[in-house]
Amino acid sequence: MSGGLFYNLGRKFGPKVRKARWMWESLAGTEADAIRLEHGVGLDLAREAELQLTMDSDPQTAKMLQEIGQRLSACVANRLRSFRFHAFLGGQPNAFALPGGFIFVGRPILELCQWNEDQIAFVLAHEMAHVLRRHAIERIVTNSAVSVAARAAPVSGALGPWLRNVGLHFLETAYSRDQELEADKLGVRLILAAGYAPEASTELFSRLAELSKSSDPAALGEYFSTHPSAEVRIRSIRQSLRRNPRSDDQARNQ
Repeated sequence: MSGGLFYNLGRKFGPKVRKARWMWESLAGTEADAIRLEHGVGLDLAREAELQLTMDSDPQTAKMLQEIGQRLSACVANRLRSFRFHAFLGGQPNAFALPGGFIFVGRPILELCQWNEDQIAFVLAHEMAHVLRRHAIERIVTNSAVSVAARAAPVSGALGPWLRNVGLHFLETAYSRDQELEADKLGVRLILAAGYAPEASTELFSRLAELSKSSDPAALGEYFSTHPSAEVRIRSIRQSLRRNPRSDDQARNQ
């Protein structure tokens, strides 16, 4: 996509993103104001994502995600935070988090978890951690296209037009190595606090490691095939659990 088109798209939502960046990076405003604004950004993106994705209409899947998600959400001490969980259909195992707590989970990743609730809880908790650690909003406001938008002339509009042009691929690609490992660690602490088995996380990554050896790693999609490797993530999680035997108490302070 050309720089000029990025700029023109950016002019449509520059004010909202510029305000989001200012709210997060300055001491002005309250935490409630910042989270409310982040929710507005995420809501715009969530509405467009639902148009681009084929949503999963199975009521049992929705019920399971809501039950697990509510159990995890109850362990988040910051009551200003809220989360919504959506299932979609797709060809590769995938899940992503939008600012404001909108979590999208693909049916293939649920199947990869073998519908095991502990493993699914880890997937949800990992994505929730990206929101709690502000990785999701940072990903939006630091994107090169959005950086241009933040300098554009004020023009009212939503993020939908941008996402239609950039595509969901942007939301589905991996975070940085450090962000992924941080989300893994907090995710494990959340599932432990919620009463799920923390070893479910390493069981999932062990299965992925075996699959990557026996088949084309690209078949797993970018959600798992990009860095860090399954082995690195398993090691990091185990080290974190050894250092933090009271992880359940810590998770409740997030």
